[in-house]
Amino acid sequence: MEKGRFFWGRFLVMLMMFCGVAGHVHAQTPAPQPPDPRYGPNDTIIVPIYVLRGDTLPAGTLQYVYVDAPMPPAMRKRYEKWTRLRNAVYVTYPYARKAGVIINDINAKLATLPEGERKAYIKSREEELKKEFTAPLTKLSVYQGRVLMKLINRQTGNNCYELIKEYRGGFQARFWQTVAFFFNSSLKQPYDAYNDDREIEMIVREVEKMYH
Repeated sequence: MEKGRFFWGRFLVMLMMFCGVAGHVHAQTPAPQPPDPRYGPNDTIIVPIYVLRGDTLPAGTLQYVYVDAPMPPAMRKRYEKWTRLRNAVYVTYPYARKAGVIINDINAKLATLPEGERKAYIKSREEELKKEFTAPLTKLSVYQGRVLMKLINRQTGNNCYELIKEYRGGFQARFWQTVAFFFNSSLKQPYDAYNDDREIEMIVREVEKMYH
């Protein structure tokens, strides 16, 4: 009985060894795969294809090629003009945005005040505007100042002449309009987002994405 178990154990060990070796040999020599019927004996390089009117053609994607050339004078001038305007909008829009909030708040408050209290209220808010904007606005160029006036019109719906006339009276408005005239500008300049000022509007919408 013991002898039978011994030979049975030897048999199992030999069987396991045989199966292991056979499995190893089988893993190293996989069965050959049948040829792909889509390819012929001369199809040594596989490439993408493009079918044109029933004809199969090899296809490929070329790398991008960048060609640089000097700008024509007219295009250079146009680019410089656009860059100057874009820079002016980026510089002045934050001030126009803040001023618009304050001015709209003033207008809403004035609508609720009796006539006798309006002057004192305007004076107090005028000091707030001076404190907020005097230092940075004195650093603006004349061109940037013109862009700022347009942006204030955009933010409030009123040109600067109307705002000064409303808060300080007609004499002050006419005086500052004369000063603006000598700087080749006007307090009465309108804002037309769809025609004359469409480029400014385009840049403003670009800037406004930074505030959302």
